[in-house]
Amino acid sequence: MAVTTKPKKKTAKKAKASSYSKETYLSWFEVMYRIRRFEERTLMAYGQQKIRGFCHVYIGQEAIAAGMVSALTSEDKVVTAYRQHGIALSRGLDSKSCMAELFGKATGCVKGKGGSMHFFSKEHNYFGGNGIVGAQIPIGTGIAFAEKYRKTSNLAVTMFGDGAARQGALYESFNMAETWDLPVLYICENNGYAMGTSVERTSSVTDIYKMGQPFNMPSEQVDGMSPEAVHEAMTRAAEYIRSGQGPYFLEIKTYRYKGHSVSDPAKYRTKEELQHYKNLDPVKAIEAKILADKIASETEVKAIKDAIKQELDEAVKFAEESPQPDPSELYTDNYTQEDYPFITD
Repeated sequence: MAVTTKPKKKTAKKAKASSYSKETYLSWFEVMYRIRRFEERTLMAYGQQKIRGFCHVYIGQEAIAAGMVSALTSEDKVVTAYRQHGIALSRGLDSKSCMAELFGKATGCVKGKGGSMHFFSKEHNYFGGNGIVGAQIPIGTGIAFAEKYRKTSNLAVTMFGDGAARQGALYESFNMAETWDLPVLYICENNGYAMGTSVERTSSVTDIYKMGQPFNMPSEQVDGMSPEAVHEAMTRAAEYIRSGQGPYFLEIKTYRYKGHSVSDPAKYRTKEELQHYKNLDPVKAIEAKILADKIASETEVKAIKDAIKQELDEAVKFAEESPQPDPSELYTDNYTQEDYPFITD
């Protein structure tokens, strides 16, 4: 029996090796250093019981957020999973409102109602973190459908972890996106572990980018410890998608230095493995490159560090001094029968 398949589309051209400006390198460093220090302050505040509930930090994965900033536009839409403080900060959300949200305060980016997993900002086209594993994949696909319907040139950047790559919704979303040529950039942040379970123990396909191939979706694997590599891969993907050819899939290989959440001691990995990846620390590596290649002086780098320290000192103070949400806020920002009187029990 003959099998009919969709003709393969033209693949995106590989970008030529290029150098980057001083401004770009300093911007990458600033984004990465801000995320690292914000997350360290988050862990400190959690230990002091000023932050409660679930909390998943982005330490180790900062190069992905940095590469996104330079490759995408502010009009592109972004939706991601619950390890999302770093992505939110890279999209321009204010450190004060983010820290206040972690503290559950009324001045938080979602009024203290979302907590660690559910930042959101319409102003920054940030559709938030999502607590349900893989739930953001069809959401991002739907956002892409809306962008195509409106005939914009915007991407819907849909991020998820290696664990969410096992969800059935991913396959359904891939199929719809490719069938309808939706402007969606799927990004798997593969940090090696779905909670405490390694990729090798959960899938016969350990190179996750290959999961896009049955759908004829251009797919590639990227070094997620390098902002240069992330920038170049996302730039290729963005050019392809904006040309109207449909979705693109990137598996970005990265590593988290902390446990899955603050309650995870991460005993499922060896000290040798952790040390190997710490030797590749993206924040330290980009700083070392800036100084070794004389892209900027130690004085300029220190100025960025000092400014971020002051920024985060102020963010923590702001969060501590902000008011708790008023109890009446329980009844706002919710769907109720009053909003939809035609719905009956």
